[in-house]
Amino acid sequence: MNWVLVLVGGMVGAPLRYLTDRAVQARHDQVFPWGTLTVNVAGCLLFGALTGAAAAGAASSEAQLLLGTGLLGALTTYSTFSYETLRLAESGARLLAVLNTAVSVVAGTGAVFVAHAVVQRLL
Repeated sequence: MNWVLVLVGGMVGAPLRYLTDRAVQARHDQVFPWGTLTVNVAGCLLFGALTGAAAAGAASSEAQLLLGTGLLGALTTYSTFSYETLRLAESGARLLAVLNTAVSVVAGTGAVFVAHAVVQRLL
């Protein structure tokens, strides 16, 4: 049954990622991958909240599979982040490639830590 939870979450997360990425990127005429950055940081924020809830005993293992592994696993995308960073570097936008890497890592990690701490404090 666990794989069904992951599958259902992924079925929602993957199109949500694509639609969010396209909506955000359409608002920017830049080569910087704002859409991927947005879905990854938002996913990290939500994952931090989920793990904070799980640590406080407020999220079941089923919720973690459905939302964490399934939905958020499909929503966030390390491979696209890596590919877009490579494309920036190859096109000569090396500063943007470094900026994308730094912002993604710092903002994503920060979002996980902040959301985890806030949810644990609230619960």
